[in-house]
Amino acid sequence: MGQALALTLNVGCFHHPGGDGAESGDAVVEQRELVGELAFSRAQPLLRGDGGGAQGGTIGGIDASVERVVDRAQVLLGLRDRRRSLGQRRGLRRLRLRNTLFSDALNHASLIDGARLSRADVQIYPHGDTDALSAMLDASDADVKLIVSDTVFSMDGDVAPLAALLALAERHSAWLVLDDAHGFGVLGPQGRGAIAQAALRSPNLISIGTLGKAAGVSGAFVVAHATVIEWLVQRARPYIFTTASTPAAAYAVSASLKIIGGDEGEARRTHLRALIERTRAMLKATPWIPVDSHTAVQPLIIGANDAALDMAGALDRAGLWVPAIRPPTVPVGTSRLRVSLSAAHSHDDLDRLEAGLRACAGGTQ
Repeated sequence: MGQALALTLNVGCFHHPGGDGAESGDAVVEQRELVGELAFSRAQPLLRGDGGGAQGGTIGGIDASVERVVDRAQVLLGLRDRRRSLGQRRGLRRLRLRNTLFSDALNHASLIDGARLSRADVQIYPHGDTDALSAMLDASDADVKLIVSDTVFSMDGDVAPLAALLALAERHSAWLVLDDAHGFGVLGPQGRGAIAQAALRSPNLISIGTLGKAAGVSGAFVVAHATVIEWLVQRARPYIFTTASTPAAAYAVSASLKIIGGDEGEARRTHLRALIERTRAMLKATPWIPVDSHTAVQPLIIGANDAALDMAGALDRAGLWVPAIRPPTVPVGTSRLRVSLSAAHSHDDLDRLEAGLRACAGGTQ
């Protein structure tokens, strides 16, 4: 007989509600209960597929009309996860105006790369510092101003000051672009995300999110005013020239959205919140430094690179996968273990994690 398969408990994943796309089953193609009245755009490669790119034909029987969402907003689905950031900013080149992006210092690499590719002037404001951002906006004479931020920051788990950011955007006639990758499906009513949790609505607001984390499938979407969506359809090259997603992906996404917005999704989020609170208490009891996060991303700052790697290795040998995050992903001296919780985890799993951390703490004394 062969050797038994050794299973490793994954506490470093991204699928926070515990979905893996496997529950697709007999999906309803249209799903309007999420993100206001979430609908599939007529120029949407996720639901288009008779060859070529985003402008291809429809998949049998799907309504090709553009649906309304929240406050005259529309949804553009099908951008390939992080390419949505690149598409939005590449379109800025066409404006021939003086464009300035105001980017949070801890934004995800995809937002940083998108800002660079836009060739706009980029100003970095200190993480979450709305006073500094306000001063920068006051001093700017740009024709087009965009404030760009994650909602939930992927390496710290904290939530941006969303209401204050929107207030600044409206005061300065700026756009606010929010990446809700780690909020969608997990936070807010029916899992609509951090933006819905903060009850934000504005024509100045552009929300981007992924279907590859909480939804457990692939693809991404942009939610914005109808004019913005039409502009992206016409000018965002990564959207226009990408290959259409498959019909199977469309059905899988539809089924996943139904779960997220329904009773099962709420039950998963309730369980996840209990895991988060327990993990917060657990990490505070260690000799290391936890980040004050109330989301599924629970970092534990170890400090030195080698120490973080040694701990990750010790936990791995104990059957626990907790990745060590080091510079340049995080600042020097803040190497950390990144615990990423999922509703698929159990309290027994946290018992194992707690025992592993205690063993590591004992080895450092």
